Amino acid sequence: MTSISLQERAAGFLLMTVLVPCALLGYLLIVTVGFSGHSSRARAGVRALDHFVNATLFNGYAWESLSSHAWRARDRRWARAIIWITDRFQRDHCQRANKREQPIVDLMLKKGLHRATL
Repeated sequence: MTSISLQERAAGFLLMTVLVPCALLGYLLIVTVGFSGHSSRARAGVRALDHFVNATLFNGYAWESLSSHAWRARDRRWARAIIWITDRFQRDHCQRANKREQPIVDLMLKKGLHRATL
């Protein structure tokens, strides 16, 4: 486990005090726009929320969707559940998401963008 410096913790806390209220407003906007506005705007918000959930709850990469991550980790119980659920809506959804996103994951890892920035 890597050690997190006090400076990084403080910066993260300050950033989150701004981001969390904005995220809640963004969620409300996604719901509103999703029902009454341009679907492309709502889709972009849902995609960003998908990446957020993947990174925070499932310890995935911030630039990867939960579906793509589930396909990479398909031997894990949580991933099998995600694959099963998404297959109810679109067959092979997770496999297709991974095929589309894996080059991005490989590039981010090659460039070292998964490392701490502080």
